[in-house]
Amino acid sequence: MNSAFIGALMELAEKDTRVLYLTADSGEGGLDKVFRMNFADRSYDLGIAEQNMVAAAAGLACTGKIPFVFTAAPFLVYRAFEFIRNDICMQNLNVKLIGSGSGISVGSLGPTHHTTEDAAVLRSLPNLVILSPATPKQAAECVELAYRHTGPVYIRIGMNKEKEFFGDGYKMELSKNDVVRSGTDAVFYVTGSILEEATEAAERLSEEGIELEVVNVGTIKPFETDSVIQNAGRFKNFFTLEEHNITGGLASMIAEIIARNGLSVRLCPIGLEDTFAKGYGTQKSVRKENALDAESVYKRIKEALA
Repeated sequence: MNSAFIGALMELAEKDTRVLYLTADSGEGGLDKVFRMNFADRSYDLGIAEQNMVAAAAGLACTGKIPFVFTAAPFLVYRAFEFIRNDICMQNLNVKLIGSGSGISVGSLGPTHHTTEDAAVLRSLPNLVILSPATPKQAAECVELAYRHTGPVYIRIGMNKEKEFFGDGYKMELSKNDVVRSGTDAVFYVTGSILEEATEAAERLSEEGIELEVVNVGTIKPFETDSVIQNAGRFKNFFTLEEHNITGGLASMIAEIIARNGLSVRLCPIGLEDTFAKGYGTQKSVRKENALDAESVYKRIKEALA
């Protein structure tokens, strides 16, 4: 998704000189160099100083610029949280935060480089829009949505050549979920690049006569509450899948809606259960070790519906 992000950002920079690119020595395969080659006077590398980078972005936004801040998600979210809260969200400034390496997409470097609590940490902040694309096209759409929205935005993106599920004409809408597979037996909410595992599990269940409606959640905040309420009239079983701790993440969001609206449905969350992800390796291998691969998801859902 990183390439999709930088491509979309350069298109914006072509037409709007207010668009700036800030990074913190991210070293993301030459993406910094690509932007700098085209817009040298609007590219800033602040080194390994994420707090300073976020504070600088806030200052630039105060001058009418539109800074896009890009670096490794765990260090952007956790290390610079106070600055995101006080300098950007509290002031409701027009800063766009892009965290690379959502979930366990940086599997080879272990849990210090995983981003499995970011939605929980950030969704409590007022004024902040949170986007969670599943595919390269959706990542590019998130950049466009962030640009059009006046105010703080956080985009959590993967970095492992994610499978594409959307066609050329796809347009993403803020606070609007996408049904990527229709079903009649249960509804399955998924966010982020783990959508690939969800659809594979759904296909296996379909072969056994179990039809899941797979819903891609591209907007974490503001969340499309109405669709959950409507689906409670169609389905008695709700499932969620996230490459994130289920505490405070997508499962918690769905559970809050169910509780607040008195919905009579059963929720089965699939994700990290109050733990850090185990193991080192590819994203695929770490997913498998943590029972987040398609096979494990398939078994969990089949057992729950038995």
